[in-house]
Amino acid sequence: MMKIDIGGLKRDLEELGRIGRDENGGVTRPSFSTPDLEARAWLKARIEAVGLAYRVDGAGNIFGRLEGADTAGGAATGPGSGAAGADRGAPRPPKTVMAGSHIDTVINGGIFDGALGVLAALECLRVIKESGRRLARPLEVAAFTDEEGNLVGDFLGSRAFLGRLKRDVLEKELTSYGRPLKDILKRTEFTVESILNAHYAAPELEAYLELHIEQGPVLETEDVPIGIVNNIAGKHYRWCSFTGTASHAGTTPLELRQDAFLGLADFALRSTQLVATHHYGSMVTVGKVQVKPGVFSIVPGQADFSFEFRSHSAETLKTLERVLFNMADDIAVTRGLGFSSRIVDETKPVAISPRLTEILRAECQKLGYPWLMMPSGAGHDAQILAEVADTAMIFIPSPDGISHSPKETVRWEDLEKGANLLLQALVRLAT
Repeated sequence: MMKIDIGGLKRDLEELGRIGRDENGGVTRPSFSTPDLEARAWLKARIEAVGLAYRVDGAGNIFGRLEGADTAGGAATGPGSGAAGADRGAPRPPKTVMAGSHIDTVINGGIFDGALGVLAALECLRVIKESGRRLARPLEVAAFTDEEGNLVGDFLGSRAFLGRLKRDVLEKELTSYGRPLKDILKRTEFTVESILNAHYAAPELEAYLELHIEQGPVLETEDVPIGIVNNIAGKHYRWCSFTGTASHAGTTPLELRQDAFLGLADFALRSTQLVATHHYGSMVTVGKVQVKPGVFSIVPGQADFSFEFRSHSAETLKTLERVLFNMADDIAVTRGLGFSSRIVDETKPVAISPRLTEILRAECQKLGYPWLMMPSGAGHDAQILAEVADTAMIFIPSPDGISHSPKETVRWEDLEKGANLLLQALVRLAT
């Protein structure tokens, strides 16, 4: 049985993890930043060193391809592939089996979120290639651009891969840096046009697998090394504002104030109570707050804030959208405030392919690995690709449940198990 080299995978993760090190001890490597461009060059060199065919699409998604026995002539790609783009009498080429994740990070993040999935997939393809075994289907490792959503919404790369991006969003929305996307792209080879056209180079997928840290405490608490994901939560994300009247903090009576911050505080508390009481298992979060004018001794006249809610049920997401924003309107009326919001991003809940979860369970049994079926509350590229192919996710424990932090870590023995499970699943799907 083929096995991955955990020593080599550890070296790769630590080497990539040195790119983008920040003064706070974490990794800051958002897509198309200087550290990200360095990381991309590093990954290109590693893909080519392994002997895979390197390519990058118009959205900056990076791929390394190992041809299958039936695809020596090259990849079938995009809408032009398959029956419509080939000779009518020619046999349809086999679909691609893909595995990967992303190498961009949040600000002051860790070295394992995303990168672990990319480099484990690369290690799997290295092992398969060096074994000399020629599988029927082609295999690809993928590193998708901006999974973390530092540019315009989450999952820019995987959405571009499917052709699911809108021109007006790319051209008009500001990035998290307050600058248009086109300004960020000037330092790269990519353009809005190339991002919109990226899907034309996409191979037709048989399946997509993603190995990832859990980013929560469940696996460690249960002392289980492998999580097999059965559902990925959907998310509704808005930028919201309560507006009132800025006034003197010493002379404006409490009962006459139009305090925007109190509107936000009331909404944050009541929305949390509602979700915890009536929709337990769903999540609601106020993540960022900007109070204006933000001056000592002035009652806040405006409170801008990020607001998101998540659920594994599409029906619950619709219910929460209605109930929560009716609540915000009611709070605004009661307190003499205005309320407004705009949608920043939405993703749908995804049920993971039973075919792939069964394969993962069977391979766990062969390998002797304990496993736990579990949902994912965080979003992943697998969630986006599920629109066009069967997808699956493998989780390994996050010690202390920590992620998106310099303290993010893994146990190497867990990673070895997760990567070996990924390897066996890829071999089975590509055979």
